[in-house]
Amino acid sequence: MLADLVTQPIERYTPAQVRDEVLRAAGGSVIGYSEAGRPIVGAVIGGGPRRVSLITGNHSDEPVGSETLRVLAEGLSRSSLRSEPGLLDEYTFVIVGHGNPDGEAQQLGWMGAWPDPLACLRHEFREKPGRDVEFGYPAMRAENEAVAGFLAGHGPYAMHLSLHGMTVSEGGYHLIERSWVDRTQNLREQYAQAMHDAGLTVLFDWDRGGEKGFDYIGPGFATTPRSDAMREHFEALGDHETAGKFHLNSMEYVRTLGGDPLCMVTELPLFVVKSHRAIEPPSQRGVPAVYMGFRQAVNAAREALGQNDLAGVLEAVADYELTPVDITTAVRLQLTAIGLGLEAIG
Repeated sequence: MLADLVTQPIERYTPAQVRDEVLRAAGGSVIGYSEAGRPIVGAVIGGGPRRVSLITGNHSDEPVGSETLRVLAEGLSRSSLRSEPGLLDEYTFVIVGHGNPDGEAQQLGWMGAWPDPLACLRHEFREKPGRDVEFGYPAMRAENEAVAGFLAGHGPYAMHLSLHGMTVSEGGYHLIERSWVDRTQNLREQYAQAMHDAGLTVLFDWDRGGEKGFDYIGPGFATTPRSDAMREHFEALGDHETAGKFHLNSMEYVRTLGGDPLCMVTELPLFVVKSHRAIEPPSQRGVPAVYMGFRQAVNAAREALGQNDLAGVLEAVADYELTPVDITTAVRLQLTAIGLGLEAIG
């Protein structure tokens, strides 16, 4: 029950310096530096034969993962847990607290104002292919090189999670390495129930037909993306320049280190979107009609009103309701996903 490591409500995102100190206190150290010279901190906790890599921050507009790994590192370092037989004798946790600290620094304008959706629209940004840390392994950027070297020094792995998120969706979503789909039915059922119990009563249900490597498993679940499928997608669009910018993602890279790791990506939303009106056509299996309608409305409003008229954009999408997922709930769910993964590999 890793979710029980959350012992008090989390209302704000922890400053990077505090999070890094937690990792250092857990036995961690600086494993490298970002392009701008910010430290990247990693920690190895436990001594068990099954090694588990946990990283976050590759997409810096998805900040919940850094909170999750802070809570996990702090919890695993407690003397009571260290003395408890089983967990740290069975597993070794290899943790990177944030793999893109430069990107995180650029998100502070909205993270500090959480959960204001206007601030999120104003300050959030996503790095494009060629700068996207998740698809830059092992050495596209200094950040990739630091994390890849750290992970390689402690592999091979039985499990790897890259903790991500979404700005807006209709509910919870989770990605699983395709070779593990048939071995994770219990995990999917239990995680779907956990998301429902936490208030995410609708799962994000999107059948993308294998686009970019996202093969549909069922409501709330798809396979992890593939770098070759990303390249094929942009090649088919005639965008050869973008296609050439995709390197291995972290899941693919960890699998090059040996073994048969269960690789997963958490994709919890910052905001759950609902509609105050009927959507045409209505939602059907594999088609997230509310999400797609909201996204189209936002894009149209931004094009008509300009990128800076964000209040106007929100007014233009007044038919939709954005409800923030509180940080405590999201951290507990990510910890639940890690715990269920441990059960699956155990």
